[in-house]
Amino acid sequence: MKQFLMGSVALAAIALPGAAFAQSTGSLDFENEIVVTGAKTADAGIGGVVMPDTSRAKAVLGAEFIQAQTPGQTINEVINQLPGVSFQNNDPFGSAGGTLTIRGFDDSRISQTFDGLPLNDTGGYALYSNQQLDPEIIEQVNVNLGSTDVDSPTAAATGSTVNYRSITPSEDFSAKMVASVGDFEFFRLFGMVQTGSFTKWGTRAFLSASRASNNAIYGGIGEIDKQQYNAKIYQPIGSNGDFISIAGHWNENRNNFFGSVPLRLDADRVPGGGSGNRFPMTKDERFYEAARCLVPGGRAGIADVASSCGSDFEYRWNPSNTGNVRINSRFTLSDGLVLTVDPSFQYTKANGGGTSIASEGFTRIGGQNYTGFIQGSSSAAQYFFGHDINGDGDMLDTVRVHTPSQTQTNRYGLISSLRYDIDPNNTVRLAYSYDRGRHRQTGEAGYLTGNGFGADYFPVDDPILDAYGATLQKRNRLSYAILHQVSGEYRGKFMDALTVTVGLRAPFFKRNLSNYCFTATAGGNLRCFEPGSSAEAAFAGANATVQGPQKRVFKYDKLLPSAGFVFNAADAVDVFANYSKGLQVPGTDNLYQSFFYAPSDDRANPQPETTDNFDLGVRYRSTKLQAQLSGWYTIYSDRLASAYDRELDTTIYRNLGRVDKYGIDGSITYQPIPEFMIYAFGSYLKSKIKDDVELSATTVAQTAGKRESGAPVYTFGGRMQGEIEGFRLGVQAKRTGPRYVNDQNLPVYQTINGALTQVYGAKVPAYTVVDLDARYSLEKFGAPGVALQVNVTNLFDKLYVGGLDGTLSNTSVSFAQIGAPRTFIGSLVVGF
Repeated sequence: MKQFLMGSVALAAIALPGAAFAQSTGSLDFENEIVVTGAKTADAGIGGVVMPDTSRAKAVLGAEFIQAQTPGQTINEVINQLPGVSFQNNDPFGSAGGTLTIRGFDDSRISQTFDGLPLNDTGGYALYSNQQLDPEIIEQVNVNLGSTDVDSPTAAATGSTVNYRSITPSEDFSAKMVASVGDFEFFRLFGMVQTGSFTKWGTRAFLSASRASNNAIYGGIGEIDKQQYNAKIYQPIGSNGDFISIAGHWNENRNNFFGSVPLRLDADRVPGGGSGNRFPMTKDERFYEAARCLVPGGRAGIADVASSCGSDFEYRWNPSNTGNVRINSRFTLSDGLVLTVDPSFQYTKANGGGTSIASEGFTRIGGQNYTGFIQGSSSAAQYFFGHDINGDGDMLDTVRVHTPSQTQTNRYGLISSLRYDIDPNNTVRLAYSYDRGRHRQTGEAGYLTGNGFGADYFPVDDPILDAYGATLQKRNRLSYAILHQVSGEYRGKFMDALTVTVGLRAPFFKRNLSNYCFTATAGGNLRCFEPGSSAEAAFAGANATVQGPQKRVFKYDKLLPSAGFVFNAADAVDVFANYSKGLQVPGTDNLYQSFFYAPSDDRANPQPETTDNFDLGVRYRSTKLQAQLSGWYTIYSDRLASAYDRELDTTIYRNLGRVDKYGIDGSITYQPIPEFMIYAFGSYLKSKIKDDVELSATTVAQTAGKRESGAPVYTFGGRMQGEIEGFRLGVQAKRTGPRYVNDQNLPVYQTINGALTQVYGAKVPAYTVVDLDARYSLEKFGAPGVALQVNVTNLFDKLYVGGLDGTLSNTSVSFAQIGAPRTFIGSLVVGF
């Protein structure tokens, strides 16, 4: 199909002899797969959909497909058009986050990389879809549906991997600008300049920047503001593919939370984000308005009670600053011997959460007054500052304060690989990967403004101090997540029809954790005081059985083999199979909750999760028709499920023991003529929890034989795209099957007026979303680099349940996102 107005992105894509299927330079070099963008070969794919000839079940989307989507859209929404992938976007623009599962694995079990850089949070392995790279500079995204590359430096790949790479700077000078406007006062401006080759050695670079803003989709009071900057300089070395690339990335998000509401349908409640509200029943009910409020001033000599202003979910900030510097390089040391080295550095400063009640007085310990943080009911004081904090001249009051959970991370990484071609049919490589994240997690308090919003996005920058000048924290911990990994891989070709790949990962994980608070409950409730203070000593003396501030070191290592083959059964038909073993090291939240138990207690040493992943499939590839069908089976041991409790601002864990998961994925792409393409995909998922799970000392959840919650039973969809005389029209649809709300697969009940009453069913209903995109080139009017593009998401304005975390109990109500409504976006694209 004709490459239509790809501007400088297309120029960058065709500059490479091959597009990148793998995450690191070493994995790309080892796979050595050649894909020429726009070429009429099976390897090039059709309409931006590529089915690579590998032993793994893998799906790839190229720049042509990505650029048809909404400008600025998160790449995780784009891959929602692949089999096995399910993503619920919190907004139509990609700036507000979302919920990702692949083959039923949540995002903390999906390794996502960007130019080989691991993006999962170093603490809990979460992914943040609103912090991804601008799509205009993404060359390609690929999804390994059940395995990872052997050099992947990840602690979170029991599920799948999502890898994408930024474009390589073009050899020719070019520039591109995309200006977009849309519903909810959406405005985005993207610009990029490609320098072309500017030295006699062929050095080239690009610079890009974007800014996007819109109103919060629901709630009526929030805003989203996002800006991003990218740069890359690329130096080819010789003519055999060697190079050095240095790139930088910076992203800032200033967001409000919105659209998360209780998943219940009580008729006497109204839609909204508070715990007393419910999910909307009609399209009009989606657009609820959070109540405006004013924080009352303090009154001298009167014991003022903290107001509720600012406590609503929609008043919460969710800011982030993320940046990285990354180097990719390839060096041919001799014939058949290639070294690749990819070092990197990442920085993150982010927070999320709400408000707490603070007392101007003291907490009593052993009959004495002290300052500190005592976690308890959200309706009672938890911070005790010991001085006037609302400025009314007395110390009698309780005051609502801004208390998000703050995280700052500095992360260093390295992926290095040495490949040796024994002969044309046999290749081996050795790799070493290193990952070290310093993860500082705190919980400072800040002031609220008069309208209930936090006075500062980051209270850590200017926290409220106690009477002695100390910073009070609702959590206070320092974590080092360290990985050393060695790996090896062999690929052999036999009889011109069989390719075999065998690999082995040997990761050595270390978690060096320091908790400066007391762990009062198994759920992680804390008591925090100034380290080394008399308050800390007094609490320790009065609570001898509570685990105090301490340091613990956890180590995990395991051999992770993989093996696969591709057999060319006919000219266009391949049979493939793959086995891989996956490992998920417990996240820091789970490990810190284990501090409640003495180090000698088995419960103080959470076990890592492991998977055995099997894939078997068949693939057909020609220039007009490509299809792939694969069946898979995963045996999951020590399945640790988690759900975020918004009210408690903490993550609750549950161990489901062994879980067996299996299913089928398939896709087909057909291009009968150059001007028309049709693509369809589908998947079916079955999971089976093997045992009942203990809810308490006296209660057991009936989970044996049930499905895991939160993942769709099936998904299917597709895209049709036609192009004629400079006009391109695309329509895509995705049907997402029902999702169970809890692991017992039972309706949700609550006690109302003394009677146990059903407030929601066992499953979230299936839903279908249709998107439309159209683009018209002004080339015939003498403007070859100019185009108009229109995107309409959720064309038929479907009301549906968006992202949700599954739970274990059927008597607790989950919060779920309201699916994004129909949205129009118009864009002007200018390139030269």
